[in-house]
Amino acid sequence: MSETNSTETPETRAYVIHPDIPSREGQRHLPEFALAEAVSLAAALPHLEVVGSEIAKLRKPEPGHLFGSGKLAEIKERLEANDVDLVLIDGPVTPVQQRNLEKEWGVKLLDRTGLILEIFADRARTREGVLQVELAALSYQRTRLVRAWTHLERQRGGLGFVGGPGETQIEADRRAIDEQIVRLRRQLAKVVKTRELHRAARRKVPFPIVALVGYTNAGKSTLFNRVTGAEVLAKDMLFATLDPTMRGLTLPSGRKVILSDTVGFISDLPTQLVAAFRATLEEVLEADLILHVRDISHPETEEQAQDVNDILAKLGVAKDVPLIEVWNKIDAVPPEPRAALLVQETREPDLQAISALTGEGIAGLLAAVDEKLAEERFIEEITLRFAEGRKRAWLHEQNVVRAERQTDDGWSFEVEWSGSQRNRFRAL
Repeated sequence: MSETNSTETPETRAYVIHPDIPSREGQRHLPEFALAEAVSLAAALPHLEVVGSEIAKLRKPEPGHLFGSGKLAEIKERLEANDVDLVLIDGPVTPVQQRNLEKEWGVKLLDRTGLILEIFADRARTREGVLQVELAALSYQRTRLVRAWTHLERQRGGLGFVGGPGETQIEADRRAIDEQIVRLRRQLAKVVKTRELHRAARRKVPFPIVALVGYTNAGKSTLFNRVTGAEVLAKDMLFATLDPTMRGLTLPSGRKVILSDTVGFISDLPTQLVAAFRATLEEVLEADLILHVRDISHPETEEQAQDVNDILAKLGVAKDVPLIEVWNKIDAVPPEPRAALLVQETREPDLQAISALTGEGIAGLLAAVDEKLAEERFIEEITLRFAEGRKRAWLHEQNVVRAERQTDDGWSFEVEWSGSQRNRFRAL
């Protein structure tokens, strides 16, 4: 006799609110698009059903509750009518505001950072990815120990990853979190060292690294799958890929490259997450060529592109790393603007219009990548002091040394390298 599986996690009924605060600094996206993105973020979590959403216009945030008393009561009615379990606030919420709103509405609440942490925790696959998420979550949790989380005391099994303990244990819990952070950092150091060994081995294979970057949901994974034949998770879902996936790719000329698919960037990415995932994006930092994949059909494609450029700058990606802008989803653009985009593409060498879904433009993109990587190589003489052993090791790892001799003060080299390799060497 078959039995119903009673261990299945029930759906959590969620309600998404985007606070529209005109004075908010750095606000780049229109409220309706910001709300749509927040709803998509929520939909990226399993066992979560979005039962409603709204834009809440605020003149200024109230220190204690974020919203004024009238708006609080109005929202509470909607939450009760929809039997809501979880409210997602698309923006920053202070610990005090979070505690008061949960008490007022009788629901669990997550702000934007908490929601992104939940998604990162659900998507992380590699050991390093998991440790990165735990470290970021503990740092976030530590700042919120003023709250009474008594109704959230459960192990992570869906939502609740960024939950914490009750107020009476604040100091003990802070110490426990600090100790756990130290342990995680030690574990992470070991994992990063292992990855460094893997990267060192990869550098000895003289294949250039081509990194896909872009706003989340721009179609990077679909493009990755299209050109490599890999089956990376490619869904119409934000943050579908978190840990970098790398595959070999042979270009039309026969040149072999390593293609790296990375986590999608997003506006207002919490600072602690940029820091935590820096190591996960090392392939971007070491790339010989970056493909910036854009959803050219999105109404806010320009704003999304600027968000990506801002995060690349925060990550320290050198401006002199060659970059091709890839206008994806050209198939979703209406005929007239599409024709204009294709004309613009012909005028700009570092721009390629494609559809990763249909395959349109892929051959042209691969040819452009081929051409970009066939850059002029330079033969130069350089000298290093004995104290610069790290730079010497880097030269050998890159296989650019044609000749080497020891001098009284250090070493003299004859190297053959590309402009991007020269720039990376100078940045060491």
